[in-house]
Amino acid sequence: MSYQHRIIVVDGLTTHFLEVGEGDPVVLLHGGEFGASAEIGWEKVIPALSQHYRVLAPDMLGFGDSAKVVDFTDGRGMRIRHLARFCALLGIDSAHFVGNSMGAINLLVDMTSESPVLPVRSAVTICGGGEIQKNRHTTALYEYDATYEAMRAIVEALFFDPGYPADEAYVQRRYESSIAPGAWESLAAARFRRPGLDAPSTPSSKRAYERIDVPVLVVEGAGDKLLPSGWAAEIAKQISDGHSAVIKNAGHCPQIEQPGATAELLLNFFAQTDASQQNCE
Repeated sequence: MSYQHRIIVVDGLTTHFLEVGEGDPVVLLHGGEFGASAEIGWEKVIPALSQHYRVLAPDMLGFGDSAKVVDFTDGRGMRIRHLARFCALLGIDSAHFVGNSMGAINLLVDMTSESPVLPVRSAVTICGGGEIQKNRHTTALYEYDATYEAMRAIVEALFFDPGYPADEAYVQRRYESSIAPGAWESLAAARFRRPGLDAPSTPSSKRAYERIDVPVLVVEGAGDKLLPSGWAAEIAKQISDGHSAVIKNAGHCPQIEQPGATAELLLNFFAQTDASQQNCE
């Protein structure tokens, strides 16, 4: 079953998304690296998920074929609110959410806020939420200069398998996505700072996890170059219905590097959540 490319206008902003399958909705949120998109991030797990669920994977603002806009005071909040409106317009009032990297952080930020806006039935956060390590790989992610070799460094940072940065076609695909009209500009602009201001700190893992009242699965890539070992279990134990898992032979994007293992993990978690919630009704 192949997914459809769809466009919806959300509060005046063009929003591209992938959709396939029937049943309860699953919303997939991609990462925030240069060149990211819904298709690049989720194409390998969508087929398995869509056999059981209605799968929707939006390009977040600034990425893929969605509008290239920047909010210099609350960029993360802008994307979260946009996603909430996206769901409302599509009639989604309850869904399983899965986020990778930035998508995962956005989920955690919303769920731990005083007034969450996303219709989260359960959440899976993949390689997003821990304390980002400062090393040459994070430097590659944050200081991308829109060159092909710099994209290769990003690909090296994201994956455990050295075959990915060595794959010229894969690097080229990511590179082309990163230099699509407005793509590099919208992400680079979000990092602009007035002269004299200190650079912003990397996202923190300190949040009000006690506010989360839905089941959450925190997933770690065993070979993640950006996050320290054991971070997923540390966060999961702070959530009342929190669980953690580690995917072997995977870096920062297990859903790409180990799609079979990732899809199995997601489907089992969704099934357990569905059964538990039905028993409580």
